[in-house]
Amino acid sequence: HPASIFPEARSVIVVGKRILRGGWRGIEEGAYWPSYTYFDYHGLLNTLFIHLPLYEICCFIEDFGYEAVPYYPGVPESQPPVKPLRPGGVPPNVHLAIRIAGTAAGIGEMGWSKVFLTKKFGPRQRLAAIITDLPIEPDPLVKPKTICKRCMECVKGCPSAAIPHLKENKTIKIKIGSYTYEWADVDMGKCTLSYHGGDSRVSPFIHKSFPGWDIAAKKQNFSEEAAYKFCWTLSLGEWRKTEEFPSGYIIEGHKMISKWGVGGSYGIGGSRGCMRSCFNYLEKKNLIEQTFNNGDFIKRERWLLPAKVERRK
Repeated sequence: HPASIFPEARSVIVVGKRILRGGWRGIEEGAYWPSYTYFDYHGLLNTLFIHLPLYEICCFIEDFGYEAVPYYPGVPESQPPVKPLRPGGVPPNVHLAIRIAGTAAGIGEMGWSKVFLTKKFGPRQRLAAIITDLPIEPDPLVKPKTICKRCMECVKGCPSAAIPHLKENKTIKIKIGSYTYEWADVDMGKCTLSYHGGDSRVSPFIHKSFPGWDIAAKKQNFSEEAAYKFCWTLSLGEWRKTEEFPSGYIIEGHKMISKWGVGGSYGIGGSRGCMRSCFNYLEKKNLIEQTFNNGDFIKRERWLLPAKVERRK
């Protein structure tokens, strides 16, 4: 809860910065990975672009005598659990559920895939927040299913089968004001495997660095924590240099992309179903405001590699 960070808080301002549609083009075509991680994920968007206006707004609020706490969702997967520092308190690395905060702030709603949607960009934004003791009149909530029409394109597009179909009736519900918001109970173990480099169907770098790989992400039953441990160890780790693997990295391509993340997180899977399939549908049906002169984002038959990587002879 925001009051865990600032007990005297009266308001939470949620801000967003768009993700470029073109930032995904290289991954969609199977040709170029760095631009997404660098410009639209942890390289610049999450570490610079969103924080400059956030900081300036905080300065503006404090110029009028109110306190403003800038909040960044951070990289919680890189932080170990820590005990509270005072009885009844929360751990010192506590994080807000930023997408729920965005829903409560009236700037959008949760889509079926648990991705946050706005009327302007659909799923194409990152969020941050300001917690302040400045009393502000709240914006009206976005009515559930205003943006997300339960088309299930996210389910069809997810390579790791992490998003249950509407028919499976596996959902999470929360009530905010008079509205009940509902979305799929996403298998975060499978999602993390696909996104962070444990799925050979969406990572050509596994095929290069791990001949003999036979791990189908959609068949695994990892917890989210176990999936992070698996992916980050393989993607960020080093190994002795050999004639067969001279780079010194466990998965060379993943390590190179992580460097574009500027010390933060990195994206290999590129949100194939939950974001790319989603905004492609929303644009096509004119359900969001920003559309493009070149038509559909998905222009060709989409690629997926074999889950099994043949061993070199």
